[in-house]
Amino acid sequence: MKYIVNNSNNPHYNLAFEEYCFKHLEINPDEDYVILWINGPAIIVGKNQNTLEEINKDYTDENNIKIVRRITGGGAVYHDLGNLNFSILTLDTGEGKIDFQKYNIPIVRALQKLGVNCELSGRNDMTIDGKKFSGIAQSVWKKRVLNHGTLLFDTDLEVLSKGLNVKQDKIASKGVKSVKSRVTNIRPYMKEDVDIHGFKDVLLNTIFSMADTEPTEYKLSDEDIKNIDELYNEKYNTWEWNYGSSPKFEYKNYKRFPFGSIDVRFNVIDGAIGETNIYGDFFGSKDVSILAEKLNGTNYERQAVKAAIKDEPLDKYFGNIREEEFLDLIF
Repeated sequence: MKYIVNNSNNPHYNLAFEEYCFKHLEINPDEDYVILWINGPAIIVGKNQNTLEEINKDYTDENNIKIVRRITGGGAVYHDLGNLNFSILTLDTGEGKIDFQKYNIPIVRALQKLGVNCELSGRNDMTIDGKKFSGIAQSVWKKRVLNHGTLLFDTDLEVLSKGLNVKQDKIASKGVKSVKSRVTNIRPYMKEDVDIHGFKDVLLNTIFSMADTEPTEYKLSDEDIKNIDELYNEKYNTWEWNYGSSPKFEYKNYKRFPFGSIDVRFNVIDGAIGETNIYGDFFGSKDVSILAEKLNGTNYERQAVKAAIKDEPLDKYFGNIREEEFLDLIF
């Protein structure tokens, strides 16, 4: 077993770092890799989720919370500088799965060393007083297994709640929905206080101690770093991966204005708007089908839609409506 150092707090880069190590490092049958890493404020959505169905987009935009899709399934999770992430890279045993407890038990032991009374709950959860502090997911790829998860150490739970609190009544999709559960931080339960970096050290040493080996670092090559940068730029830092890879979904919204009501409906496929229909009892001198056609094919992203309609006389379609009011209908 060896550990890999990643001191970056950039969530887009860190997910690229993890995927590259998972898919490209040579993994021997008797040697796993361990990566402990910390993200800046971010929501990490599961591979099969509809990003916009999981996040409070207005809140995440206002608070500069990054949105990144990962390569494993499961629900959306919030990361910040008070959350410790772990990644375990190993070979497939032939069953196409990994023993969660094998990697959860060292975490439980590390917490016990710090005076935290926690327990394993269900197949892959860890709890304190019945509240969840860790979410775990996995991916199997070409005889390799990635087991990774989060540890809520000193996370801002208010931001977590607001960033993941999205109104879903306007969106209908078959994307995997996150399951809401009671969560808690680890730090308030510790008898002897340490910061997240101290906790990281205790956890790393406990993982290696239980494997009956000394912590040994594996250093990435310059070529590895170059390839990670490419993956970051070409995939994880793109709208197409983080939003456009969402499952097809249908959107509808209705609002009454002084000049009449507007009912807008469309679907989104591969992140682009299609089959737009606009209804209502408004009076306009221009046919709204022209405006609907402008929207079709546009990336479902506020600035992209704003650019698509910037030359359209919205008042001639609907009456006295401002551009931002129309955009709020779309989003």
